[in-house]
Amino acid sequence: MIKKKIHIENAVRKLRFNSDEMTQQGLAELVGVSRQTIVAIEKYKYTPSLDLAFKIALAFDREIQEVFFIN
Repeated sequence: MIKKKIHIENAVRKLRFNSDEMTQQGLAELVGVSRQTIVAIEKYKYTPSLDLAFKIALAFDREIQEVFFIN
């Protein structure tokens, strides 16, 4: 069986700008992480835990699949 790495994309940056240009720091404070974690998520350097992914989706009042998806 060949294992293929899954690349999870996200709409975090777009959603921040559509939410009154929310800052990375503002989102970080809402979900309880550092600004650097939000930077890493937006740059696809870090895939958040399921718990954090749900917190981010809830911060934008969106379904998780609207924020994180496989393209």
